[in-house]
Amino acid sequence: MGIIENLEHLKKQLYPQVKLVAVSKTKPVEDIIALYNAGNKLFGENKVQEILLKQPHLPDDIEWHFIGHLQTNKVRYIAPFISMIHSIDSLKLLSEINKQAQINQRIIDCLLQFHIATEETKFGLNYLEAQNILESPEYAAMHNIRICGVMGMATFTEDENKIRNEFQSLKIDFEGLKKEFFESGSSFKEISMGMTEDYKIAIEEGSTMVRIGTALFGERIYS
Repeated sequence: MGIIENLEHLKKQLYPQVKLVAVSKTKPVEDIIALYNAGNKLFGENKVQEILLKQPHLPDDIEWHFIGHLQTNKVRYIAPFISMIHSIDSLKLLSEINKQAQINQRIIDCLLQFHIATEETKFGLNYLEAQNILESPEYAAMHNIRICGVMGMATFTEDENKIRNEFQSLKIDFEGLKKEFFESGSSFKEISMGMTEDYKIAIEEGSTMVRIGTALFGERIYS
């Protein structure tokens, strides 16, 4: 199937409340335009250099999500246009995003990234670390970021029970933070979990946002 057929196939499998983030890393502008013209305006990239190369050549109403590990010294480059950053794993990073958002007179939506997988190579917080961020006076003074939920990546494995358990743990973390810190806030509502290999399980376990690349664009070709 082509890109458009892949998009239509995916849409049929998603619940109405689940957003599709088309992960366009390594893919050309032409492929992004094809999906944009088919009605998809939500795209995700995981490298600052790559998103900076693409963004100027694409429509202004694309909603860009940054889904990769983000270094503080690169925040300023994406702050003028990024819609959501999925990978908040420290107070230091959140502080820099708030600073750059203020400079650009914007509010940037953010997700707290949780480490739910067994692989040590993945980034993310545990529940106590997330609590410490949200209870800190530094966070209380931030007015140019908005915490909208959580993000997590499951272990890369064929063990579906393991994947399901990890997604369930992220849902529990989300519900805990919602009750403790955001009970009266309507913006804390997103659970970003699920990629090409495991998005069906993620949806069953409460994902509101799936990050799909290969199932949309086909296999990536790395130079």
